[in-house]
Amino acid sequence: MSGSNYEMMRVLVLEDELHIRRIVVRLLREIGFDTIYEVSDGIDGMKELLRVNPDLIICDVHMEPMGGLKFLSTIRNLKKSDVANLPVIFLTADADIDTVMKAKELRVDGYIAKPVSLTQLKTKIDTVLAEHKARAEG
Repeated sequence: MSGSNYEMMRVLVLEDELHIRRIVVRLLREIGFDTIYEVSDGIDGMKELLRVNPDLIICDVHMEPMGGLKFLSTIRNLKKSDVANLPVIFLTADADIDTVMKAKELRVDGYIAKPVSLTQLKTKIDTVLAEHKARAEG
């Protein structure tokens, strides 16, 4: 089910619940991604982000000690524009309007409600990557 050069892309997954992280990684592999990095919070996510330079980030909102909103705020404020503008998709069970609005203010690229399906994830990734490419091209 691969396509769109997914096998060449690097994905960083931030999710504190191991069983959900494993599901997301399995779905990403089914979509066609080969290089997937996993962490359980935003602090480790920042370290891994700077180490592996991912092409896409999939991030839970609620994690400790650094959650998804703080993680997104931190990367959006980095001086390196290639990192600051990385596509980020939030994966969360939180549909609270304040959380959604804050995520939009921080320029989240997509939002997927848990539990996630293969079709949902692939559709959102396709959309986010196409929009990101269009913005980059001008």
